[in-house]
Amino acid sequence: MKREADQVGPEGRQGLAVLGATGSIGVSTLKVVALHPDRFEVVALSAYQRIEELGALCRTWRPAIAVTHAPEAAEALARSLAAEGTEVWSGPEALERAVCDPRVTTVVCGIVGAAGLKSAWAAVAAGKRVLFANKEPLVMSGHLLLALARESGAELLPLDSEHNAVFQCLPPGRPGLVQSGVRRILLTCSGGPFRNTPASEFARVTPEQACAHPRWSMGRKISVDSATLMNKGLELIEACRLFEARPEQVDVVIHPQSVIHSLVEYVDGSVLAQLGNPDMRTPIAHALGFPDRIEAGVARLDLASVGRLDFEEPDEARFPCLGLARAAAIAGGSAPTVLNAANEVAVEAFLARTLPFAAIPTVIESVLAMRPVVAVESLEAILEEDRRARDAAREAVIAQGAKGVWAC
Repeated sequence: MKREADQVGPEGRQGLAVLGATGSIGVSTLKVVALHPDRFEVVALSAYQRIEELGALCRTWRPAIAVTHAPEAAEALARSLAAEGTEVWSGPEALERAVCDPRVTTVVCGIVGAAGLKSAWAAVAAGKRVLFANKEPLVMSGHLLLALARESGAELLPLDSEHNAVFQCLPPGRPGLVQSGVRRILLTCSGGPFRNTPASEFARVTPEQACAHPRWSMGRKISVDSATLMNKGLELIEACRLFEARPEQVDVVIHPQSVIHSLVEYVDGSVLAQLGNPDMRTPIAHALGFPDRIEAGVARLDLASVGRLDFEEPDEARFPCLGLARAAAIAGGSAPTVLNAANEVAVEAFLARTLPFAAIPTVIESVLAMRPVVAVESLEAILEEDRRARDAAREAVIAQGAKGVWAC
């Protein structure tokens, strides 16, 4: 871990780059930052398509840099921000330039999917403090990112509520799970909107139903992942990467109240849990302030009002994505990259109403069976496996569509 003096800018404040600033993670991050103007300075903000929202954020925060995807949008944004002194850059390379800017000390990675891989990689290579809300870079290249962090001196901290909870329950310094006396990690799961829905009804599930999460307000892609439990499968792989755990050391338990965010079981029978209201500002504040505790603006947890805490085993027969993810974690190599790519293509097709909800795991399983597991020891190798898996997944989606199984 870096010395605290290395984590602040010249005025004693952390210089923040918030990637995906208009998404739920970005918005929650800026709410926490607003409570601590003496600790944080917003240096860079990025958004993919929500240009008007990005412009509004820039007028509020006046960052030195704003990044968006399309050059045309960047030109329009630059004109609207001419009086603010914000430079507007465009394209994926611009994200990499932004996170490497010397004014940036802390990078919040909130870009959904594999699209956030290169910028996360650049931030780690530059030795920044990197806060991961998007799990895909760690799923796809976690072993390489950890090795790169050791070389560059970067500090990796989890923003995902489950992994942040595990981080809080592990001993300081985390010399390794075995040395710390850890038996297993338990990731909690709300169960999603279809926890009690019979599998026979999955063929008729609409994108609107899948995106109606019972506990969290999230983007459409991650909401669908939560509905299929693939989100928990990706988190299982991420936990193996972050905490250097074996897949058999990571279990999932359904906890509908979403008050316990994860647990760590020790060999002496002790189980430590992190509790809190289901609000992403809590893990965000923990990671932003670490090792200090800072105000998050979250309501206090009233256990008497909660009343009860329920737990149940996930049904992998109804939610096969969880088992597919565990199998990919065990296989290692390119398998997690292939799993993630196939899932992204399948979810995109479902949201476009060209693939039924029930066929999402079918597409993923077919691509995993088609692609051989190979070693991936470079960013280029990972990107190539990602490309090939996406091509295979698109073919699988077309094959499913040819069967005429979309029921809505």
